[in-house]
Amino acid sequence: MVSMERAVRRLGLGGVLLGSIFLAGCGSDGRKPDTPKKSPAGTAATGAAPALLKPALLAKLDESCSSPDGMCLGPDGCIYLSMNNKNNEFKHPCKIMRITKDDRLEDFCELPGHPDTKICSPLGIGFGSDGNLYVSDNQMFVKPDLGKSRVLRVVVKDGKAGKVETVVTGLNMANGLACKGDCVYVNDTTLGSTQPMPSGVYRFKIDELKADAPVAVTGLNDPHLLVKVSTENPDPLYQVGANGLDFDAQGNLYLCDFGDAEVMKVTFDADGKVASCTSLAKGGGMLSADGCHTDNEGNLWVADFMGNAIAKVNCETGAVTIVAKNPPGDGADGALDAPSECIRRGDRVYVSNIDITYGPNTRDDLHTISVIELKK
Repeated sequence: MVSMERAVRRLGLGGVLLGSIFLAGCGSDGRKPDTPKKSPAGTAATGAAPALLKPALLAKLDESCSSPDGMCLGPDGCIYLSMNNKNNEFKHPCKIMRITKDDRLEDFCELPGHPDTKICSPLGIGFGSDGNLYVSDNQMFVKPDLGKSRVLRVVVKDGKAGKVETVVTGLNMANGLACKGDCVYVNDTTLGSTQPMPSGVYRFKIDELKADAPVAVTGLNDPHLLVKVSTENPDPLYQVGANGLDFDAQGNLYLCDFGDAEVMKVTFDADGKVASCTSLAKGGGMLSADGCHTDNEGNLWVADFMGNAIAKVNCETGAVTIVAKNPPGDGADGALDAPSECIRRGDRVYVSNIDITYGPNTRDDLHTISVIELKK
């Protein structure tokens, strides 16, 4: 995601963040960890680039559900989708929708506003092992005040949404979110204004998330901060840190550094501690690395907001393939329109076009979801 105010711009996109990651054992001086040699980093070693695929239009959204963003696959096979509504200046309540197995779009639930701003600004989403849906609420899209963002829990029973609870407070720019095992992982796109810009990934155990006593995080020294990230790109438009994140079937964590157009790979030991943190891919045709999701074939699908493109990254080699890309436009025919997240289901990749005004993109009144057919 991208923010539109200059102050937010300096701190980073409200929904895209990462940067070079450094952890205990990976270096604490801000340098990126050494990585295996690639040819060059993040690009395929041989062969010509495959022909670009042309996205098609899955849905045109009405005014009540603009700026689609976070996506996740639900236990029912539906794709769940956060509707941020930044483009209509939050005139309508933000909500979660879902794309059914037969590609119908339907409402799942509305999200209550923040107690101070009266607005909810959802980005990343994911289902926990408890069956509930966790949602990052990035309040920097509403008002450029640090420490107002939250993590929400939508209590789900029998496939239906119930009450919505606040379980984490104090984040600056809550962004990408993923669940693995008994934990919820959330990116905070900025943890300070120094250069390189810090951001990071928090990890919370589900059993410590209490609605009557939300966890209050404190930033760089918080014990929940699992990964520290440093975004090195000096361009003010790229001062965006930890953004997308997801896990593969082997339990490896992938992090997108929006500003450095980089994907980091984090592995864990048997006790759940970080064992390694390496740069998997950087650049390779990507201008930024926003939301991401793995598939069952060893790939990470990455939305490139600044490049108006969708990339596929090999989770072992780091080879980057630009799958779809087109000039900025309104997306009326299904073309990409400032994509912020993408997810594969079967042989189709579904794309959220957040379409907010930032960098090369200017918002318009057409709100769309694109789909890319991988096999025809």
